[in-house]
Amino acid sequence: MQGSISVRHFSLVLSLIAATCLTACNTTSGEAPGSGGRGGRGRGGRGGAAISIDTTTLQRISIQRQVDLSGTLLSPDQARVSSEVGGIILDVPVQLGSEVRPRDILVRLDTRELQLAVDRAESALRQVEAQLGIDRGQDKQPPADDQIASIRQAIANRDDARNAFKRADQLHGRGLMSQVDYDTSETRLKVAEANYQAAIDGVRSLKASLQDRRAAFELAQKKLNDAVVRAPVAGSIAERLVQPGEYIRENTPVATIVQMNPLKLKTAIQERHAGLIRGGQTVEFFVEAFPDRKFIGKIAYVSPAVDQTTRTFPVEAIVDNPDRVLKPGFFARGTALTKVDANVLAVPETAISTLAGVSTVYVIEHDKARQQQVSLGARQDRLVEIVAGLKGDETLATTNLNQLATGVAVRVERSGSRAGSQE
Repeated sequence: MQGSISVRHFSLVLSLIAATCLTACNTTSGEAPGSGGRGGRGRGGRGGAAISIDTTTLQRISIQRQVDLSGTLLSPDQARVSSEVGGIILDVPVQLGSEVRPRDILVRLDTRELQLAVDRAESALRQVEAQLGIDRGQDKQPPADDQIASIRQAIANRDDARNAFKRADQLHGRGLMSQVDYDTSETRLKVAEANYQAAIDGVRSLKASLQDRRAAFELAQKKLNDAVVRAPVAGSIAERLVQPGEYIRENTPVATIVQMNPLKLKTAIQERHAGLIRGGQTVEFFVEAFPDRKFIGKIAYVSPAVDQTTRTFPVEAIVDNPDRVLKPGFFARGTALTKVDANVLAVPETAISTLAGVSTVYVIEHDKARQQQVSLGARQDRLVEIVAGLKGDETLATTNLNQLATGVAVRVERSGSRAGSQE
């Protein structure tokens, strides 16, 4: 036990001696502990080795201004289709997800009772038309009153009675006709005139009835046609609400159609961007279902008012969806492309160093680095807009930024050239 303690004690003494010798060697070589900052091999400076760097110059580019947005894709036209007539369903030729065009058949109903109603209404109409002397092959308007048979007959009877009474009046005045015969002739005239007036009234009643019979016939025909329910718009079947064999009443919903192309992107944009958003601007966005595919839309509506609660204003964009990959309800995130600014100062992203929200670059002057704080703007194609902090003629470091500080000596390995305008 004592031998083991002695060995450990001897090893500790040797370790202390080795550490002392190593410190003495470092002091003799002229390097104080900690000199050189980030591990004496890294940072150069006064008397230190220069840091190898690559450099670049500022560029003048045209930059596309953008406004971030997020929203939901919606169908611009969603129709819940109902049957206008009741009856037994014979056929439902569409399925969930089926693509339909306007006038495509959604539901067929049994038409036997509806056809009987059409036949009854047509028979009643033809009866009135015959009484009015309407030729079905000619104009459907009734002829003039004096051309209708019942009135022509009444006119003839009235004229005959008038002539007979005129002769009777002459004979009675000369004493050649008895009072009885005279009274009979007068009565016949009154009856003929009454019949004529009755014929006129009857024709007027028939004309009024004609409009009612025609309306009833057209309604019966419409109901017969409505027994075939058709799609009012193009889209996809989102709901199939009835089955063959069911009895439905009037106005029963049978299907829901959702328009799939185009779709509508509905979003709300912060009020500070109200001066930038205009109708017709392009919208670029992505959806989670296709994260690597960019979709394009056009702004179709910009609200004239700002919501006082959210301080945003509604915006809608129309999005073409010919291959139907986008679905109503998808969440979209993207940007609205507002305007293009030319002659904008920009630097590569590799020249920017950011710490605690403060962005800086290292300006290279006389083979030394100088840290310069900058204000950043938009990013485009791995370039960052410089809003403030640089004049435009500086040379900037793009590598080994973590080894640089103001006053550190540098050695340029590769020098980037000014890219010029990228308009």
